[in-house]
Amino acid sequence: MTARVRRLQAELLATAGAALGEAPHWDACHEALVWVDIFPGSVHLTSASGRPLADISLDRAVGAALPAADGGWLLADATGFSRLAEDGRVDPLLPFLADRPDLRCNDAKCDRLGRAWAGTIAGDMAPGSGSLHRLDAGPAAPLVLDGCTVANGIGWSPDDRTLWFADSADRSIRGFDYDLATGTLGERRHAIELAPTPGVADGLCVDDEGGVWVGLWDGGAVHRYLPDGRLDMVVELPVARVTSCAFGGPDLATLFITTARIGLTPDELAQAPRSGDLFVVRAGVSGPPATPWRTLPPTAAGPGGR
Repeated sequence: MTARVRRLQAELLATAGAALGEAPHWDACHEALVWVDIFPGSVHLTSASGRPLADISLDRAVGAALPAADGGWLLADATGFSRLAEDGRVDPLLPFLADRPDLRCNDAKCDRLGRAWAGTIAGDMAPGSGSLHRLDAGPAAPLVLDGCTVANGIGWSPDDRTLWFADSADRSIRGFDYDLATGTLGERRHAIELAPTPGVADGLCVDDEGGVWVGLWDGGAVHRYLPDGRLDMVVELPVARVTSCAFGGPDLATLFITTARIGLTPDELAQAPRSGDLFVVRAGVSGPPATPWRTLPPTAAGPGGR
């Protein structure tokens, strides 16, 4: 017997009007959601109640801002990895894309030890032009997974033994064996199939029960999948371009959802004026806050880590 899929409606948290709102992370140090608007190059902090706390404008596209253990944020941006201080100062850390103006960093996340991962994407989204990198001590950003197109959502199972990864060009979310101690990927053993779901997989997060939540670009929803691939829950939104999601709030049981308005026609915006705003839903499950980025000893995996 097929399990019943639960359906919920997301509620508006804050009017943001983001062109490409992305990469939400619950920053426990600031007790706020940190998220980005990619192409204006903006980093935002928003309280759990929707109140804007900080807006920092940068001079570059930024794919994600990850809380850092020693203060400020680690940026995955147009040139690679940078450090953002609370006063808005940006210092380069590892501009590994400096000689590749056709590429930029996209989504990024830290594993439970504070090891950062980031995907890359080409401006023209040419098939196979993207990749997935791990930020190692040195610093260095070894290539871990190549042949991607739109390297996007990243998340880990509660036992840290599976890394979930979404390439938006796929019709599935890949699940790789993961060694937390060394930061290495093993075999691809799992897959969550999206077909016949409308839209494509964008950013994702994993809850404390192992459920995988993914925003659906041009799908108007966030879906929760069980680790075995079954669709469990659908959160419907009044906008088409749903980009990512993250758990946070005082009890870590609010799902925050980012959206976008980039590329929509005037008619489409008139039909979905909340495109680019922030939404929330209480789904009866909690998830971990962002693990702050920290510099780790050199990984035993060596370059590439596979």
